[in-house]
Amino acid sequence: MISAAILVLAATGCGSKDVAPSPTPSPSPSFEFPYQDPSLPIDQRVDDLLSHMAAEDKIGQMAQIEEGSLSPDDVSDLWLGSVLHGGGTVGTGTPDEWLSVTAEHQREAVEDTRLGIPIIYGVDAVHGFGALYGGTVFPHQIGLGAANDPDLVERIGRATAEEAAAVGVRWTFSPVLAIPSDIRWGRTYEAYSQDPVIVASLGAAYIRGIQGDDLTDPASVIATAKHFIGDGSTVYGSSTQFIVQQYLLDQGNTPANPALLRDVLLPPYQDAIDAGARTVMVSFSSWDGVKIHGNQALVTDTLREDLGFTGFVVSDWAGCDHINPDDFQDSIARCVNAGVDMVMVPYDAEAFKEALSLSLMGGDVSIDRIDEAVRRILTVKFEMGLFENPYPDPTLLDTIGSAEHRALAREAVAKSLVLLENDGVLPLSDSAQTIAVVGNAADDMGIQAGGWTMSWQGDSGPVIPGTTILEGITERAEAGVTVLDELPDSGMVDVCVAAVGERPYAEGVGDSTDLALPGLSVLDTLEGRCDSTVLVVVSGRPVIITDALGKADAVVAAWLPGTAGEGVADVLFGDVPFTGRLPMNWPRDLSQVPSASSGDEYLYPIGYGLTY
Repeated sequence: MISAAILVLAATGCGSKDVAPSPTPSPSPSFEFPYQDPSLPIDQRVDDLLSHMAAEDKIGQMAQIEEGSLSPDDVSDLWLGSVLHGGGTVGTGTPDEWLSVTAEHQREAVEDTRLGIPIIYGVDAVHGFGALYGGTVFPHQIGLGAANDPDLVERIGRATAEEAAAVGVRWTFSPVLAIPSDIRWGRTYEAYSQDPVIVASLGAAYIRGIQGDDLTDPASVIATAKHFIGDGSTVYGSSTQFIVQQYLLDQGNTPANPALLRDVLLPPYQDAIDAGARTVMVSFSSWDGVKIHGNQALVTDTLREDLGFTGFVVSDWAGCDHINPDDFQDSIARCVNAGVDMVMVPYDAEAFKEALSLSLMGGDVSIDRIDEAVRRILTVKFEMGLFENPYPDPTLLDTIGSAEHRALAREAVAKSLVLLENDGVLPLSDSAQTIAVVGNAADDMGIQAGGWTMSWQGDSGPVIPGTTILEGITERAEAGVTVLDELPDSGMVDVCVAAVGERPYAEGVGDSTDLALPGLSVLDTLEGRCDSTVLVVVSGRPVIITDALGKADAVVAAWLPGTAGEGVADVLFGDVPFTGRLPMNWPRDLSQVPSASSGDEYLYPIGYGLTY
């Protein structure tokens, strides 16, 4: 149903499909309008296209709608600028299913509208395209921070872009540029490090990889520097959000701190912008009690005027709604006026269009501000070459889960592992005749991959194909070595590898009160049964393991390694050396969270890591 506000706009000559185009300069003979001519400068093409657009069309371009809420023809009827899939997958997530969905939405935009403005399809491809079944899932950012190898991260960005673009996804909501001050935060694993220098270096490397040298390349995917700003610096207990359970840190408040902003939080964004990031996502959180989505001083003055950002700003999931929960129209108006160009609505496109249309007619939002937002969005679409090549290159399908990408994931896993303790058991000796690989993360691909894997929160079990830690060790073990997935009924085992992990989580659902590691009790069952014991910690952050140290001869931080369990085996057996270093401080107990007091030493400080 078309809203009253939109009907008023249409009645005043601002309709969409059936409105005659404005007079324009004569284009090249082979093009109907100048904006269709790729030989013209982008700013000229944008000017021309804007001249053909009614207010309703422009407002549609500012809307990003979640795939699951769309009906047939919504993309064309509403002139949507973007479609996203929010933390889940399409059907079973196969490449064919993704292609069928993205191609149909693009067809509606390009072929069923008067001006043929393509959409950009966005997903959270935060550790590879985790919602693409059969795709390559890399270690989450915290593991890449432990590796601290910009070249590796750039190559991962390129691989992720190829697999996403293969199925028509040309926009990823990554990388996260947060600096987690409190590791109880459920998004800690989405951050590279607590060191802003590492975050800046790796974030820029990822952007160079994901976007490539040429945005018009069909394998190029635009990056999103997020979440601007202070998402990892919120105070414990300051969140008012409740989804599934009460959030503690996520979407909370960061007290105003000019030095923190200047010296810690902004430098990674400056490097991301310098690396060419074309979109920035605003944080759910607040700064000094003011929601970032409505903070013009930060979103416009700081981001654009101080840092020089020229792309477009996108909201987080229904992020504008939080500005004034009692008045949706007011929230949208304040969000747009603050500097948000595209609104992740995400469900009710009609409500968004009506709210912004009413604000436009009432003078709360100016047509100049709307034109500014749409100009930024269209500029990026032209930069990407979407008007000339809106559909994916079928030759890219061969890159999905390719041997090259899987080898890259294996390399990344090996480089990300950090050796915390070793009493001589590592590397595993070829003389070991029996190896028992046990624990809740030993043979569980879902735990190994973590959140944002086939769904928002992720799940345990065989959610994606890949090599588990147990399978990797089994494949690597020498002939004649018996690898067990449980302790035998009696007798000693030469080496026990206990892979113990957190259950998958994402965002505020993963906010923790105690940083406990479920499953550590497996170590008690190994006492007196193993000549040597190796504890492999599979987690999205440092967790409390102090009391378990006396029960293991070696301890390895494996983070959330993804599909390549072979990479864990490579390092345990000594085929690849330990080179990872802690990207964050590892607390001895909760008294050291969010930070240790003066003179109180962490269990393992940032930068710590043993070699053989």
